[in-house]
Amino acid sequence: MAKTREQKEKLVKEYSEKIEKAKSIVVLDYKGLKVKDSEELRGKLLDNGSEFIVTKNSLLKLALKERGIDIPEEYYTKPLAMTFSYQDEVIGVKELDAFAKTHEELEVIGGFMGDEYLETNRVKALAALPSKEELYAKVVGTIAAPLSGMVNVLSGNLRGLVSVLNQYNQNRS
Repeated sequence: MAKTREQKEKLVKEYSEKIEKAKSIVVLDYKGLKVKDSEELRGKLLDNGSEFIVTKNSLLKLALKERGIDIPEEYYTKPLAMTFSYQDEVIGVKELDAFAKTHEELEVIGGFMGDEYLETNRVKALAALPSKEELYAKVVGTIAAPLSGMVNVLSGNLRGLVSVLNQYNQNRS
């Protein structure tokens, strides 16, 4: 059943809001992806604070235009889907990249961070980045390394002192 103009305007507004809210967006050619597989991907992305939607190209084009974003015109000849990462710029892209490795029919054709368009190779580079949690762990480890080294040095001196005092006490006896 065809959508009314009002329904289409509502969808364009909804897409536009999602585009504005998302920290990163990936545009995909999903031709050949089975419904079961798209539902699996949708579930995995939802677990990570991301969303997968299949869009009508004309509505997507209007929503992107409304946000002042342009993608190459040739992409509109393919059936498009989009993923929106709302919590972390990288985690949704990483999940999508992992999924695409086992589902060749899913092709990443570009993406966005803010209003900047990202070519396919830049989206793949983004997927290779560590997540925020991994970066936090590395920072904490880097900060903690000198402290733990200092604790070991200081405790080594104390162990030496205890050993000397113990030897002294044994020699007195």
